[in-house]
Amino acid sequence: MDGKSYRITHAKVGNQDGFRLPRVFSQDYPHLANASGYIEVLSENTFLVRLETDNGDETDETESIMMSLFLDFLMKDAIKNPSVLVPYTKEMSDEMDDLLTDVILD
Repeated sequence: MDGKSYRITHAKVGNQDGFRLPRVFSQDYPHLANASGYIEVLSENTFLVRLETDNGDETDETESIMMSLFLDFLMKDAIKNPSVLVPYTKEMSDEMDDLLTDVILD
């Protein structure tokens, strides 16, 4: 993704409050136009929107869900405990490369 920003505005439909995206968002990302998903509140004025799209393949979908759950867990843990985060160093990378030197993937 290219990191574009889109201005949202308040929208009230019936008795529901929400946000409205500009039409250009749907033009730029037509595959997301009818997607549904979740909003995760990260702080008082910051939230993450996670949209669900149709991928078709059930195996990929299961793996995607598991990866998504794992990454969600990591993100929440990092937000709750920022003091335990450790920067990934060149030494760590070299050690991982050494461990994987003779590993062959099918």
